[in-house]
Amino acid sequence: TFCIDIEQITRSGIPLIDGLRDLRDSMESPRFREGLTSVIVDMEGGKVLSQCLAAHPDIFSVVFVSLVRAGELAGTLPEVFENLAASLRWQDELASMTKRLMIYPSLVLLVVSAVVIFLLVWLVPQITQPIKTMRVEVPIQTRMLTFVSDSIRTWWPLIFGLPILVGIPLAVWIRRSDKARYLWDYAKLRMPLTGPILQKIILSRFASFFAMMYRSGITVLDALRNSEEIVGNRVIADGLRRATQQITAGDSLAEAFQNTGIFPNLVVRMLRLGEATGALDTALMNVNYFYGRDVRESVDKAMKLIEPALTMVLGQILASILWAVLSPVYDILGKLKI
Repeated sequence: TFCIDIEQITRSGIPLIDGLRDLRDSMESPRFREGLTSVIVDMEGGKVLSQCLAAHPDIFSVVFVSLVRAGELAGTLPEVFENLAASLRWQDELASMTKRLMIYPSLVLLVVSAVVIFLLVWLVPQITQPIKTMRVEVPIQTRMLTFVSDSIRTWWPLIFGLPILVGIPLAVWIRRSDKARYLWDYAKLRMPLTGPILQKIILSRFASFFAMMYRSGITVLDALRNSEEIVGNRVIADGLRRATQQITAGDSLAEAFQNTGIFPNLVVRMLRLGEATGALDTALMNVNYFYGRDVRESVDKAMKLIEPALTMVLGQILASILWAVLSPVYDILGKLKI
């Protein structure tokens, strides 16, 4: 909303500081309103907009400030804010799709786990206890189920507390250690279902912002350095850092990206085409469009596959429990002489 309003203000010729005052008064977020108040005070003191925004890194990212600074130098602030608004809107759509992909399976697995625990803790003992008193041979599947049920009822503090005891130190280690964060980001990219989708989301975001920065007049090296902070993954960021070093040493952009071994052939091919034609920003926007469309299709396919897959898993778990519980009952009824 801020980007859209600033774009309209700069296009219409309204003095920027007056437009910021109007925006501040209409903003609903207290935190953002306080940030704009500080920006207005700094601008009244003689600073330009990019300098004022840079004083609030918790609101305006390094890439955001760099694009605004480039727009100020080139006199293209309306176009910069228009591109920023479109990019932020697209990122919001991607975040929404990613949440849809992750939340539904998590909720279903939570329900499935609750049902299974209820069956093991309450139903299985109710049925297997009479069978034990009959002193008949119990099938192995029933004995295994009874062992699992007894273990959960006896050791439930350890069973349910162990993930917490392991998870909290692991989360702290990932937060404080650069190596742990790198390994965690690497693992996220290698996950069977979400890994390829996450990589496409990161590359699409990178291509979009890189194209915006390049189009705004920011040099390739500065754009790459800024992109390290927006990809949100240390493995990809490390690849960008190595590519920057190779470009500084004299390699072309496409060669540097290819030598990292991280970026897919599509990205390398489009970069090579953009360098050859002199339309690098257009090539990057094509990468952004391709991956954005691919992510939407991948999320839709995953949502369609996850529902029947989870239903089958739940059905198999329930069938196994019922088979283990009812098979000795049928054996006993078959041995009765009526």
